[in-house]
Amino acid sequence: MKTLRDVKVGETTTVVKLHGEGAVKRRIMDMGITKNTEIYVRKVAPLGDPIEVTVRNYELSLRKADAEMIEVQ
Repeated sequence: MKTLRDVKVGETTTVVKLHGEGAVKRRIMDMGITKNTEIYVRKVAPLGDPIEVTVRNYELSLRKADAEMIEVQ
């Protein structure tokens, strides 16, 4: 299983499935990250947390833990 955490800077990927429970999953979906959404990885902080991505034409920063819940192609 490949997660958003495994995607390299400069790559675009597509969401396959969201893992996680209740409020955490809802929060990720509220940010616009849903199945079949394209995500472009813009930057990763020096220590790997957070990850800056572009989703639906806006920039978003995600924690490593949240990125690991997003399964991608």
